[in-house]
Amino acid sequence: MKDRFKTQVQVTAALAVLLITSQAFAELSAEELAKLAQNPVGNLISVPFQNNTNFNYGPEKGTQNVLNIQPVIPVSVNSEWNIITRTIVPVISMPSLYPGDDRTNGIGDTVFTGFLSPANPGKWIWGAGPVVQIPTNNDRELGNNNWGLGPSLVVLRLEKGDPWVFGFLANNIWSVSDDNRGGSFNNGMIQPFVNYNFEGGFYLTSAPISTVDWKADSGNQWTVPLGGGVGKIFHLGKLPVNTQLGAYYNVVTPDDGPDWQIRAQVQFMFPK
Repeated sequence: MKDRFKTQVQVTAALAVLLITSQAFAELSAEELAKLAQNPVGNLISVPFQNNTNFNYGPEKGTQNVLNIQPVIPVSVNSEWNIITRTIVPVISMPSLYPGDDRTNGIGDTVFTGFLSPANPGKWIWGAGPVVQIPTNNDRELGNNNWGLGPSLVVLRLEKGDPWVFGFLANNIWSVSDDNRGGSFNNGMIQPFVNYNFEGGFYLTSAPISTVDWKADSGNQWTVPLGGGVGKIFHLGKLPVNTQLGAYYNVVTPDDGPDWQIRAQVQFMFPK
């Protein structure tokens, strides 16, 4: 009897959560949902699946595919502050890197970021905190076996009634050891982003991800893409889903870096 009562309580609680979810998002327009999805430190649980296909990668000019599973979970500290956790787990399909090499599939290194951000910001929104690289790779071609640590910062402008959302996300990660496979590293990333939102949840977007390997030889440090794409809010029942499709060309790339990237994303959105 106790187990049956416990089950009934759990089912009732789950139904209550679904009801709250429906009510919370019923109050938001598709355009407002799109702008909420474009805020990296928004007070919203979301699970994006971002797939990046890189063409002409490596010395054999193969196709690399990286699926980033990157759940975002906000944690309330108090009425003034939130901590927004962002975890990126890459699932990688690596082409052959030399004649006779086979394609390598597996998990890369996980990157975890914790942003401290104001709970009630104005039109300018910011978040700052540590970023940690965790050696979760299962193959030497998919990552580095040393841990990494560094700072991360996000700044953006988002105002009710304004169709524009723009800002940047940046971090730099240094290895905290160099005695494991892969050795020491010092890598940076900056992602400027700009979105223009239309009624109905359709928007134009550009969010190129520039990376730098500070330890590489001059001329092989930077990857700098240019491009953009489109996005649209859909619904699975009451559940909002943010979708994107874009293309980026690397105007600067290392000798063995890719030249084109196709990016597709599906982001499931949940209320906190």
